[in-house]
Amino acid sequence: MIKKEIIYKELSYKIVGILFEVFKSLGGGYQEKYYQKAIKEAFIINNISYLEQVRVDLNYKHKYIGRYYLDFIIDNKIVLELKAKAYISRTDIFQVLNYLKCANLELGIISNFTREGVKIKRILKGNNQ
Repeated sequence: MIKKEIIYKELSYKIVGILFEVFKSLGGGYQEKYYQKAIKEAFIINNISYLEQVRVDLNYKHKYIGRYYLDFIIDNKIVLELKAKAYISRTDIFQVLNYLKCANLELGIISNFTREGVKIKRILKGNNQ
């Protein structure tokens, strides 16, 4: 059996800790934009480098055809996509895979704030879920 190393393990744990901290403080039922503002404040408090609402262009044969806006890119390594709905869907997973491809990054985290808790899913580029 091949042992795979978890990429960006420490940074991922810090991010997940912040997501749980935000949920513990706010609880469930808010719109995504409020969780985003709280997470941004937590990143500042914890001295975590981030970019917010990052525009990534989508091109076809070197021609611009559209754009995505990524909720966060943390430390130029991890895409963080926020949701506030009942569950994480396959569409959400494919969305993050597309973000990773366009941003040329390896790891994405989907964080879904529900009434019951925060659900987190790590997404690796090239992962065919």
